[in-house]
Amino acid sequence: MTLLAHPPASGSGATAPGPGAGRQVWRRLRARPSAVAAAAVLLVLVLLALAAPLLAHLAGQDPNAYHDELVDSARGGVPTGSFGGISGDHWLGVEPGTGRDLFTRLLHGARISLLVALGATVVQLCVGIAAGLAAALGNRFVGQLLGRFTDVMIALPMLVLGVALTAVVPPGFPRPLLLILVIGLLGWGGTARMVRAQTLALRGLDFVDAARLSGSGTWRIARRELLPSLAAPVITLAAINLPGNMVTEASLSFLGVGVKPPTPSWGQMLSSAQTWFRADPAYVLLPAGLLFVTVLAFTVLGDGVRTALDPREGSRLRVGTRKERSA
Repeated sequence: MTLLAHPPASGSGATAPGPGAGRQVWRRLRARPSAVAAAAVLLVLVLLALAAPLLAHLAGQDPNAYHDELVDSARGGVPTGSFGGISGDHWLGVEPGTGRDLFTRLLHGARISLLVALGATVVQLCVGIAAGLAAALGNRFVGQLLGRFTDVMIALPMLVLGVALTAVVPPGFPRPLLLILVIGLLGWGGTARMVRAQTLALRGLDFVDAARLSGSGTWRIARRELLPSLAAPVITLAAINLPGNMVTEASLSFLGVGVKPPTPSWGQMLSSAQTWFRADPAYVLLPAGLLFVTVLAFTVLGDGVRTALDPREGSRLRVGTRKERSA
């Protein structure tokens, strides 16, 4: 990725790790209202997802309980009442055909979507960092082999392979864990390429030569000297990958190979909402709107983190304070 092409220790504006640098990054991030607003939205969403069982108990609803009396069987299962069956008991209405409470299912769906996105991102970072360091610090044969393999992984169609892999795994395997592994193990190529490029730029600098002359081995240098210098671009890439992983999970669930009922997820709800978008538009708009807002918030926050860590890089989204936009 071109936005991470500069080595952070040789003339680029990337902030070096450290307590003072951390405060500097935090000040830059707070100066961007868009990033602060995105972080607030994500914080609220995460708190709601974590508190989903408690909120379901307070609402007196079970996300998997059917309520046949709340749907009109004569009309094919359309919720009775206005706006999808909104009432004092069902704050956002009920699911067409089943009568399950929509509010609690959306909250539990948020838990699955966020868990899969975060877990897949962690897997991508772990595999990508290890492969990138090995390609940059290993011998020529290892570097070329890992480089070509990384190129192949980047070129592979992730969604097609994800559908194939998740379809052949036995149904008893936990689907959230399966999605984390599939998305993470298919999506580490970009991280590996970035880490390799950054490591090749850093390994010839003075502090690495000094560590080598002091007798440190290759992997000790990687652990103590290179990894801290890679923190800024890795954090930036993780923030950028998160919304993409969330969309991938929703896409797989939408195609029917992701999370299986009765466990809710936003993609699965959108898939079952295809036949109801005219009779009950709220059933489509609610999960789609939440997915859109979450992905947008992650994207804006990721862009803010990238610019805060490297202020010389212009914002891709061109959002923030008036002073920043005029700079």
